[in-house]
Amino acid sequence: QVQLVESGGGLVQTGGSLRLSCAASGRTFSSYVLGWLRQAPGKEREFVAAIRWSGGSTYYADSVKGRFTISRDNAKNTMYLQMNSLKPEDTAVYYCANKRAGSASYNPGAYDYWGQGTKVTVSS
Repeated sequence: QVQLVESGGGLVQTGGSLRLSCAASGRTFSSYVLGWLRQAPGKEREFVAAIRWSGGSTYYADSVKGRFTISRDNAKNTMYLQMNSLKPEDTAVYYCANKRAGSASYNPGAYDYWGQGTKVTVSS
């Protein structure tokens, strides 16, 4: 089992920044992929970004490339999502999720463990 706890969400104006954190605990995840996914009101859950815990390869949805940066701190077992130049369409509940094996995936259904989510609201 992997436990994931997100934090850092909140209300921000268009063009502002937020940094989300995901604290991970439980079974070793040196070979895992950790990802950020989001769900806006009335929409399906979608992929945002992912990082391989070992090696640090990163993956981004086209909608956030150049604005969001995913990173991790191995010593703290924590993953981050730095979000800059936020837009109203970024408003959503953001989830941290873990994929136990294989390569990173853009499919939310491929992730095995999920946190409880943290809400991000971008006002226009």
